[in-house]
Amino acid sequence: MKTLSSSSFSSCLLSLSILLTLPVSAFDSDRIITSVQSPDRLEKDLERDINRKPEQVLNFFDIRPGMTVLDIFSGGGYYTELLSYAVGSEGKVISHNNKAYIKYVAETLEKRYYNNRLPNVKRIEAEANDLSLPANSVDVAFLILAYHDIYYSPKKGSWPKIDRKVFLNNIYQSLKPGGILAIIDHHAEPDSPTTTGHDLHRISVNTVITQVKEAGFKLHERAYFLENDEDILTKHMYAPKLRGKTSRFVLKFLKPLDVVKQLVDERNIP
Repeated sequence: MKTLSSSSFSSCLLSLSILLTLPVSAFDSDRIITSVQSPDRLEKDLERDINRKPEQVLNFFDIRPGMTVLDIFSGGGYYTELLSYAVGSEGKVISHNNKAYIKYVAETLEKRYYNNRLPNVKRIEAEANDLSLPANSVDVAFLILAYHDIYYSPKKGSWPKIDRKVFLNNIYQSLKPGGILAIIDHHAEPDSPTTTGHDLHRISVNTVITQVKEAGFKLHERAYFLENDEDILTKHMYAPKLRGKTSRFVLKFLKPLDVVKQLVDERNIP
């Protein structure tokens, strides 16, 4: 049986990884427009589009048909549904929630998945520290408006304490070489402490960048289309007149391509 040499195997993986990071416009930008304009979307989701700008989000994070996308802390599934349409029947969306989130959005989830509306979505329930998927199996991981929840700690204990390093490492391991970690969250003041994650449901973009880079990711690109100069960064994101209108940072991180060499070494390919 013919086998690939180390250099050939490495080249194949590198080519695939580079392909996955090419701009979505080179492939199927129209698919994203069609996804956002789908007549099957829930009315409540459509109302959120004006502030969430989903078409720009999906384009920025290079979502396209055939991908496997992990939607972490997906909540009621706003992005899960959009991703489901965008990756198509040849792709897959893994929609994650923990126990607390599922309880909080139970009614929305019932409507979201009624009568198998989204057949290419696999739902999983796991606490953040236990989120484990096969290594190198995911093209894009979405972490939208949820990074700050790493620091959420209600007194009643309904939200188990998250080990940030374990959580980010689990995401890192699940992504393919060159895979994307997509993060959007509510701005806190630049030098604010991580306690704002609990107190205001906000987080400093500087904190996020530093921590995610420490986890092995590379910051590839930042976008500013969800910024809002009228936001008050010291107020709770649920404050009257602010909910749904906060200023948000948009970050695209990559799992480095040099992990290709590691994959080759693990297989002991001559």
